[in-house]
Amino acid sequence: GKPWMVFGTPGGDNQDQWSVTFLLRHLHHGLNLQEAIDAPYFHNRHFRSSFYPRLAEPGRLEVEDRLGEAVIEELISRGHDVSVHESWSISRLSAAARQSDGILKAAANARGMQGYAVGR
Repeated sequence: GKPWMVFGTPGGDNQDQWSVTFLLRHLHHGLNLQEAIDAPYFHNRHFRSSFYPRLAEPGRLEVEDRLGEAVIEELISRGHDVSVHESWSISRLSAAARQSDGILKAAANARGMQGYAVGR
């Protein structure tokens, strides 16, 4: 097949977690590029960091407050050590895709004001 989508994010060890979440939201749940990027994000700190001092925080889950109080409370009740961050503070994804009709679509992340989707 032909390549039809590119996406990426800065973020060290969190990149793979945010990328998989984006892909599942877009491909499996049917969200468009922008919806998949705009939805609340989360990541864990359970595994040893790739960066010095290579810390691990077993059970640690960092979430945006937009995930919702009920979901956050359920995670805590299941034993997760949840750190709640302000809205629009986790992830920095951007994406572009070519539709089957040749139209290009792009989406950028409002978090951190680091990316813009522009076309002409």
